[in-house]
Amino acid sequence: MKILHLDTNHELLINQLNNLGFINHEDYTSPKEDIQNKIHEYEGFIIRSRFSIDKSFLDAAKKLKFIGRVGAGLENIDCDYAKSKGITLIAAPEGNRNAVGEHSLGMLLSLFNKLNKADAQVRAGKWLREDNRGIELDGKTVGLIGYGNMGKAFAKKLRGFDCEVLCYDLKDNIEDANAKQVSLQELQEKADVLSLHTPQTELTLKMVNTTFINQFKKPFWLINTARGKSVVTANLVTALKSGKILGAGLDVLEYEKASFETLFSTNLPEDFKYLIASENVILTPHVAGWTVESKEKLAQTIVDKIKANFVNFI
Repeated sequence: MKILHLDTNHELLINQLNNLGFINHEDYTSPKEDIQNKIHEYEGFIIRSRFSIDKSFLDAAKKLKFIGRVGAGLENIDCDYAKSKGITLIAAPEGNRNAVGEHSLGMLLSLFNKLNKADAQVRAGKWLREDNRGIELDGKTVGLIGYGNMGKAFAKKLRGFDCEVLCYDLKDNIEDANAKQVSLQELQEKADVLSLHTPQTELTLKMVNTTFINQFKKPFWLINTARGKSVVTANLVTALKSGKILGAGLDVLEYEKASFETLFSTNLPEDFKYLIASENVILTPHVAGWTVESKEKLAQTIVDKIKANFVNFI
């Protein structure tokens, strides 16, 4: 069985697949058109987010049995069409869930304790203690939207704090010892913090808009380590200006390219300029799940799933 690798990953991915008897080819630079012209030779390919996998690409992949995505989401793949052609889709949310949980917690604690602001002030020669008085997570209510791998990982990290953790998800009966499942309305009534852990779907695109924000009873803090297009940036900025949103930790942005590798090209949107200048906003470049450890875990997860499903085809 021949596998084409379209993005670089941890070396164990190819090494272990070689050891299992798969034939591995690498092409990290050719344009999509060239890849599409030769994809008919392969039974599998592995990608991160280099380009979208659409119907024409899948039609060209005559022998394809599986697609491996070294990451959590599959929104860059026409999943329905792939499944209709009998192609197995393999993702690896188990590989970076711990990293996302830690990053979410780090953002929240940094916002509460004004760490970025205080650091910048001290470096500028300012020693403003009262200006940097923080708040504690103890006693707060954290609301999670999406309670899959990422949401559960964050809830696990919150166990060490004396805070209430609520979760809302489309699936029923998913609560555990770390979070209580509630309706969206109850979450919006009680939450001091909202953290997003949802995939990008039609339901989550532009989910956090003015109407959604105003349904929260209290001013709240926003953490987004999920997908940037779930938050309408202009509406977020309006809420930050009014105080409805007290601060935001954003690892993902509405302006990201589909590959997640770049943001925008030249002119900065005015709303993004506001976020950059805000002391109560923390920005990171889509790296919540991007740790040294998760790179290895993601690769190992893909190997394990390919081995479980396709080693008998060799």
